[in-house]
Amino acid sequence: MVNTGGSYNTKYWYKSLIPMKENLFVFTKEQHSLIFGSLLGDGTMRMGKGSKNANFKVEQGLDQKEYVFWKYHILKNFVITKPNVSYRYKVDGTRYAKSWWFRTIRHPLLTRIYKLFYLGDGYRTGRKIIPKQLKNNLDPMAVAIWIMDDGSYNKECIDISTYSFSIDEVEYLIETMRKKFSVYMKYYKDRDKGYRMYASKTETEKIVGIIKPYIISSMRYKIGL
Repeated sequence: MVNTGGSYNTKYWYKSLIPMKENLFVFTKEQHSLIFGSLLGDGTMRMGKGSKNANFKVEQGLDQKEYVFWKYHILKNFVITKPNVSYRYKVDGTRYAKSWWFRTIRHPLLTRIYKLFYLGDGYRTGRKIIPKQLKNNLDPMAVAIWIMDDGSYNKECIDISTYSFSIDEVEYLIETMRKKFSVYMKYYKDRDKGYRMYASKTETEKIVGIIKPYIISSMRYKIGL
């Protein structure tokens, strides 16, 4: 179990949620890995205006329904409503299905992680950042989720979209992969989009060996299976 601490001041909670939240003292190791891996990828967190605590949101494309429900079942005790389809509207007013999503409750455990990924020197950055504590929290399951979120497999090599991160952050990610898993990755600039990390065929084989047990069936194409 992973204890991330936090204050349980019920003043800021809806009364109907108090019994539920008071029974949530720690993340399981699996939940902790899922959140960290997702925040490297497509996961987001939000601290609403006037809110005391943060929540965590999962949103993936329509084809990734199984993946969204897999995440939901891991985080189920932090979630009230099952995943739903998100809709958008075209210019002519026609509604269309865009994605599957769900959101957790707000909780002090999540606030601690929010502060790592969204606060720089105590102020809001306006974007996700890579926390220096990542090296202590990146494990094989987190890497697997990161790659299921933002990875791709081309010509027997894995590359990962890291567009939202700065070059210093990308270099830190590469350093962390090397120190934690002896995996040597590189990066390149993808036009004006930002940076992408990639692994050679040999390093990709290392990554697959590390994360394969955590890759769900519908996402195996992300590692060439």
